[in-house]
Amino acid sequence: MFARIAAPYDRLNHLFSGGVDFWWRHLLVRSASEKSKTQNPKSKILDLACGTGDVSLVLQRAGFEVVGGDFCEPMLERARAKGVKETVVADALNLPFTDASFDAVTIAFGYRNFEDRPRALREIHRVLKPNGTVHILEFSQPYGWFRPVYFFYLHHILPKAAKLLCRDQAAYEYLSCSIKAFPEVEDIGRELEGANFREVSWSRPTLGIVAIHSAGK
Repeated sequence: MFARIAAPYDRLNHLFSGGVDFWWRHLLVRSASEKSKTQNPKSKILDLACGTGDVSLVLQRAGFEVVGGDFCEPMLERARAKGVKETVVADALNLPFTDASFDAVTIAFGYRNFEDRPRALREIHRVLKPNGTVHILEFSQPYGWFRPVYFFYLHHILPKAAKLLCRDQAAYEYLSCSIKAFPEVEDIGRELEGANFREVSWSRPTLGIVAIHSAGK
């Protein structure tokens, strides 16, 4: 599915979010920079489920050593074409890296797609150095009063627009369902704690449409 939508992925993301996805990624990168040792330009960051590499590029331009990891090679092809220097085909459930390889791990809109989130968190914990940090940007459950409007958009407008613009309504129906089924921010916090992460915190920008979780090893 991700291979099918690799080509129009960036354009549709910007369109369907009204361009606010640029701001969300900026917040993720700022979180990684401020709450971890990534303030050291020599820090090494794994951008997991990197897709077409938008977050990888921002981190790379900031001077960090970045590895973009994703299990979908067509997505990585787009990332390399955009200028991401190092990419690796990587399954989050079985990361191809040695223990304590990275100072930080970032994930933007990929965490809800992991088939086994606790296992993925254990793998992330394993490849992080002591005192390393993980930062997860993901769609979330918005504030209660906004949910009816938001879910109407997800289920009735977004898939039809996707069918018109990229002829792949099914992919964006999956997107809608995966967002609605995703746990509350407190539950994700407990998942991080269950994987032995500490100092778990989160923020909920844009009416709670997304959440950014941060935690340390």
